[in-house]
Amino acid sequence: MLDHCAFNGDADGLCALQQLRLAGELDAAVRLVSGVKRDIGLLERVQAGPGERVTVLDIAHDSNRADVARLLAGGVRVRYFDHHFAGELPEHPGFESFIDTAADVCTSLLVDRFLDGRFHRWAVAAAFGDGMPGPARALALRHGLGEGDTTLLAELGLLLNYNAYGEQPADLHFDPLALAAQLLPYRDPLDFVRDSPSFQRLREGHAADMAEAAALRPWREVPGARLYRLPDAPWARRVSGVLANQLAAADPQRALGLLSARADGGWTFSLRVPAAALEADAFCRRYPSGGGRKRAAGINHLPDEMLENFAAAFLADYPAPAVPRANA
Repeated sequence: MLDHCAFNGDADGLCALQQLRLAGELDAAVRLVSGVKRDIGLLERVQAGPGERVTVLDIAHDSNRADVARLLAGGVRVRYFDHHFAGELPEHPGFESFIDTAADVCTSLLVDRFLDGRFHRWAVAAAFGDGMPGPARALALRHGLGEGDTTLLAELGLLLNYNAYGEQPADLHFDPLALAAQLLPYRDPLDFVRDSPSFQRLREGHAADMAEAAALRPWREVPGARLYRLPDAPWARRVSGVLANQLAAADPQRALGLLSARADGGWTFSLRVPAAALEADAFCRRYPSGGGRKRAAGINHLPDEMLENFAAAFLADYPAPAVPRANA
């Protein structure tokens, strides 16, 4: 059986892929499709035939439903691991769903669940990279990981996620397909951290880019939200995701919006919100190319002429610090 796999190029997609490959759940000659983090319509690039299988990792079904239908109609089996808003799922014998949109799971945690924790260290790194330190630490504690190892896995997750942000692969330090190949020999992600020159390159690049970001100040703010604008520069596109997570972690009761200038005009938008606020994916899905999950979402393209109205809508929807829900 010929295997195909489409995976998000961020920490969650890479670590989910790594777990499945180490477990023998994908053929050694699997055909991989990936791209920058916001390249979410990946299934349109998958050409598979009858009797073949496509595994999808960390890419919203709602953005790929037409191609899922195309593949199923062509006799392809589709196996789907994801935690983003999915919309209505197909009822088809060839469709296997491992989709869970709960706020405390990511795709690698779903794969970890599927594999009964066999490669849990990769899932810990992914959860940290996906901005879920609570579930990441809970999984690390469950498996007896020490604080030093957990800290290294957190850094790995952050750096893998950082690498995925950009408009095109040229913005990245490593194309996700190349990075997946470099991860593949390592059963233990801590060995990659200690031994791989690629890890050191990511660490140095991240430090340099975050030094550039240190001078940023909010563009607009209200008591419940802050909105930042990043310039049109490769470093700014690379840091947008990790910076959004960092700023949100430093001020967890406030919504955090981050606008990044696109080289071709317009803006991308990253959103992080507190648990009790309007869900991030609900806000972003109001706009074409918007989507994500409950606490973190984004919009791939906002035209320049929409920017002022968009900023006003954002500040109006997150006007005051969120009050935690009872029993939340």
